[in-house]
Amino acid sequence: MRQGLNVVWFKRDLRIMDHAPLAMAARAGEVLPLYIVEPDLWAQPDMSARQWAFAAESLTELQNDLARLGQPLRVMVGDAVSILKQLHQAHGIAAVWSHEETGNAWTYDRDKAIAAWAKEAGVPWHEARQFGVVRRLKSRNGWAQAWDHDMAQPLTAPPKALAPLAGDWPTHIPTWVELHLPPDPCPHRQTGGRRAALATLESFLQTRGRDYRFRMSSPVTAFDASSRLSPYLTWGNVSMREVAQASWARMRDLKQWDDPAAKSWRASMTSFAGRQHWHCHFMQKLEDEPRIEFENMHRAYDGIRPDIADADRLTAWSLGMTGYPFVDACMRALDQHGWINFRMRAMLMSFASYHLWLPWRDSGLHLARKFVDYEPGIHWPQVQMQSGTTGINTIRIYNPIKQSLDQDPAGVFIRHYLPELREVPDAFLHEPWRWPSMSHQHYPAPIVDNATAAKMARDALYAVRKSDQHRTTARAIVTKHGSRKAGVAGHKTKRAAKPKKTDKDQLALDL
Repeated sequence: MRQGLNVVWFKRDLRIMDHAPLAMAARAGEVLPLYIVEPDLWAQPDMSARQWAFAAESLTELQNDLARLGQPLRVMVGDAVSILKQLHQAHGIAAVWSHEETGNAWTYDRDKAIAAWAKEAGVPWHEARQFGVVRRLKSRNGWAQAWDHDMAQPLTAPPKALAPLAGDWPTHIPTWVELHLPPDPCPHRQTGGRRAALATLESFLQTRGRDYRFRMSSPVTAFDASSRLSPYLTWGNVSMREVAQASWARMRDLKQWDDPAAKSWRASMTSFAGRQHWHCHFMQKLEDEPRIEFENMHRAYDGIRPDIADADRLTAWSLGMTGYPFVDACMRALDQHGWINFRMRAMLMSFASYHLWLPWRDSGLHLARKFVDYEPGIHWPQVQMQSGTTGINTIRIYNPIKQSLDQDPAGVFIRHYLPELREVPDAFLHEPWRWPSMSHQHYPAPIVDNATAAKMARDALYAVRKSDQHRTTARAIVTKHGSRKAGVAGHKTKRAAKPKKTDKDQLALDL
């Protein structure tokens, strides 16, 4: 046991339950629970005030939970390396304890700087696994079985008490205004914090989740039918292990049911359990290959889209003013809620990438800022999947009119989020440009022709796929990133899976 402070560095793991670094630090000696507000991180183009508002609520609750243990969360603002240096000089740091993080490139570079400082200062830095993501993974073989084993481990109980630290330590959690973030109203955003997370998990497993499997595709039903746990997993209000074990317990309970609803429940819970694997499966991709936040996974697609986005198209798409009602309603719903179901995320990205031919990095950054549950390890591999640049997934170009008719046939969702179309007759609502009186409405004509734009994109992408070199590289990508999990959506063997024409991997992340 070394003398000095055991700094528990909270990042996106804002809880005390099943928090191995906190428990281990408490056994090692005097604990300083620390959150570092990093202005440079929040100035990155994928971060936003709505995300900070959720994080700040989570931090407030964490601070209170730690205070009940005897030692409130300390909050310091600035560069993480500089702050740890100052703490070491003033108090002596015995060790730093934290969870591993598969974050954006900025956090990756910051963690490398922390590791270099810790090595130079002779301060041990202990990192525990946060999800089922394996650092320095050599092969995907056995990954899914390792995930199951890891999630089945007992939950780590919080310390019974933390000894109070002497001195005056900062505890103020800054506002988005103090962080100089642009205004970002999100009136229907979910509330951050562990209590909201547990209530959301409970309501999904016991009441809302019965028809999850069938109702998660349409935004008309998905806001209630989806678990809505994604922001709580992103910010660590609950651990994936907690969610997995609660799901398994619910599935065991359902086996005893003799009720007409049991079949639907069991199917939905099986689907939900599979998507927990997929959550970490996609994060593993970015962990293994950080460059895919910026570069095409398959480099044959380099240069296929312009380097600079068409500003008018990007703005129209970002504001929900493309002239395609269902696309625009989804974007405006996302703006108001900070969340939308996964099929609609895929459609938004598909429309930007194929119909508007926008570089995926630009449209991906806009969505990242809008998602309160923005998880870089999931977001960027999925952005590339929906943009056709992985080289291994089916090129899926969503038809915005067909999606509108399939997912919102009565136009309830469209009329709610596009009030300017409320007077459009039902027969024209999904294609309002066909209505003779549409010229009198304050809504734009379609920004592109659906069929023409889709064909252009399809032809360009399939032309790239024809070469032998493309196929050789694609096989290497499958070997590196493909799932080997028998029974996981889209894959039926334990060998590296071949790309399939399946909708399942497009819908894998409605958590």
